[in-house]
Formats: sequence, structure tokens, C-alpha cells
Amino acid sequence: MAETKSPSAPLRVNLNFTQEQLQQGEELANKAIAATNKGDFGTAERYWTQIIDQFPDNAAAWSNRGNTRVSQNKLQEALADYNKAVELAPNVTDPYLNRGTALEGLGKWEEAIADYNHVLELDPKDAMAYNNRGNAYAGLRKWEEAIADYKKSNEIAPNFAFARANYVLALYETGKVDEAIREMRNILRKYPNFADIRAAITAAYWVQGKQGEAESNWVSAVGLDGRYKDIDWVANVRRWPPSMVTALDKFLTLK
Repeated sequence: MAETKSPSAPLRVNLNFTQEQLQQGEELANKAIAATNKGDFGTAERYWTQIIDQFPDNAAAWSNRGNTRVSQNKLQEALADYNKAVELAPNVTDPYLNRGTALEGLGKWEEAIADYNHVLELDPKDAMAYNNRGNAYAGLRKWEEAIADYKKSNEIAPNFAFARANYVLALYETGKVDEAIREMRNILRKYPNFADIRAAITAAYWVQGKQGEAESNWVSAVGLDGRYKDIDWVANVRRWPPSMVTALDKFLTLK
């Protein structure tokens, strides 16, 4: 699962706009952000559309509307929004990173990697770009490259929990099972309510025959996020590595 960025910069000041228009734009942006925080992406999309209608040269609005469309799986529409944002702000990192997420969703791994590479040219310490590029490498089954990127992401941003999660899942995929489980336990000590790792360690323990440990972690996992009961979501939206998906599927099937 790739991560997007939502620019929080204020609407660009332009002398062609009145103070009243700018204030209205800010109010719409706040409503869009509030809707997004509630998971109401359709409403957020409509607010960003209203902003774009008023301020068509605002790259942040185009990029943010793209984010809402990714969240609704409107990937082609999101891609068009990100293309416009890149056109308007070619030296800003967020539109490239966000466009990469849409490209990943479309399975265009190489194109996504090109966008993440460009982000890293602009900002070599962008932890999210390393994480997302790792996801794209994982899509190409280039696990060693993915592991290197996840590790770099975590070095830059030690509290970026999903980069650590992706790292341990990739370790598991490359056969480093004991190391992966050890890292899962370390993550859970710091983030006990991290559903992704609760579900992952459930699967790993089940394959090892540790049924009690698997069951107890599963209760926590689904209590935090019920989507892990849906193996299709795990495989195609969260995009766990194949061996991890297989392990969880065995648990769900035999449980």
C-alpha cells in the first residue's frame, strides 16, 4: 500500500482574487480536509473540485483531489489530477509522490519508480518516497531492492511504522523468517495496536504451529482492523508479499 501526501500549504495568493474569494477557498479546503479525516472521500472530492473551479492554477488542490480519487479507486481520474499538479508545480515533490501511488495502483511499477526517483532527486531525505519505491520494487518482485529502500526509509524516519512493517514483510518473503518474526515482536512492543503486524505475526505463528500465539494476536488484529479477514484486500490493496498472503490464507482457511 503506497502512501500519499496531502499538501497543507495555503491557497496561493493571486492579486486577481479578492480577499473574500481567498477566504472562501480556505473554508472549502478546511471542509475537504475534515471530510477526508472522516473517510468521506466523495464529499472531499467535491470540495476540492469547487476549489479547482475557483483556483484552477492551485497545484495543491489538484494533488489533494487526486488523493481523494485514489482512496475511491478512481485511479485514471487521480492520474489526470496529478499530471495537472506536476504541470503547475514541477519542482514540488508531493505531486510526483502522489502520482506514483496512482501508477502503482495501475500496476505501472517502472513509471511509479521513475516518479519516486524524481522525488528523491528533489529531496534525498524523503522517507515516504523510499517506502513507496520499495513498494514498487516489491510489485516487480525485486525484494532486495525493496528491503534496501524500506531500511533507508526507516533510517530517515524511525517512527514511520509502515516502512518498518513493509521491511519485515519483505524479510519474511526472502526466507528470513526468524529475523522477520523477531522484528515483528519489536514493532509490537513499540506499537501494540498496529493491526498490520498483529495480522502478520498471526500468520507467521500459525505456519510455525504456534496456534495459541496466532489466535491471541488475531483477536487483537481484527479488533483493530477487520479488513484483514479479507484475503483479497490483503493481497491486492494492502499488497502483502505472496508468502505472507499464503500464510494468512492458511490461517483463515483452517481456523
